[in-house]
Amino acid sequence: MSCLQTIQDYGLRSVGLGERLLPKSDFTLCEQFTLIGSGMIWNVYFGIMALATGFFLATALALGKASPNKWLRKPSEWFIFLFRGSPLFIQFFFAYFFFLSLKKSYPMFDAFTSAWLGALIVLFLNTAAYTGEIFYGALRSIPKGDIEAADAYGMSGWSRFRRVIWPTMLRLAWPAYTNEAIFLFHATTLVFFSAFPAWQQRGDALYYASYFADKTFNPFVPYPILAFYFILLTLVIVWGFGQFNKRLNKHLPATKQIKMKFRLNLAR
Repeated sequence: MSCLQTIQDYGLRSVGLGERLLPKSDFTLCEQFTLIGSGMIWNVYFGIMALATGFFLATALALGKASPNKWLRKPSEWFIFLFRGSPLFIQFFFAYFFFLSLKKSYPMFDAFTSAWLGALIVLFLNTAAYTGEIFYGALRSIPKGDIEAADAYGMSGWSRFRRVIWPTMLRLAWPAYTNEAIFLFHATTLVFFSAFPAWQQRGDALYYASYFADKTFNPFVPYPILAFYFILLTLVIVWGFGQFNKRLNKHLPATKQIKMKFRLNLAR
């Protein structure tokens, strides 16, 4: 079988298109690259959807935590503490069995035991908590002069928030938010590894990498391939968020713009 035929057969297998049976022996490098790359579709799906939805909840949590009203502040504080204080692996585990117990009594919750929805909800809540703390720190760092200038122009309420507070908060939080986006995409590898089952062996990139490692007893081929895909994904995220960061800072003088730099961390 040629590599092109392998790509046609397995390129979209993780979403149910193409060959139903996985290769059983004589694994080629092309098969491993193709299937692991196919699984990346799920990782990208989880990451994009969780970021897109969690962003708005994070903004609400940051505003709630900064609110002088304790009925808004305390729930926001406990929500952030709960999801930042517990491991994501455990959150997946408990969420799956919670949805499973609901499914037994209420069949309408059947979809929640599937990774595409149940795991997405966990990622959504988790990233909202981390991002909410980032946005809260940015809110606390907004220069008072900016708010006083908005008051001097007669802005108040929603107008002041939309034109001054929210853009400044994003500008200050964006570098840290970029790191959260990278960590979130990496965390998507825990979905099928923790509790949510891969229906008909339609898993993510780590699922297929683990499959090849178990079958060949050689983890030094599939796992570096997995790392290669995630390094490429990280570069795309850094570039995309960097472009948006330029738009957030385009009104500032060059000397005051917050520049994002990609640095390799040898230790964490």
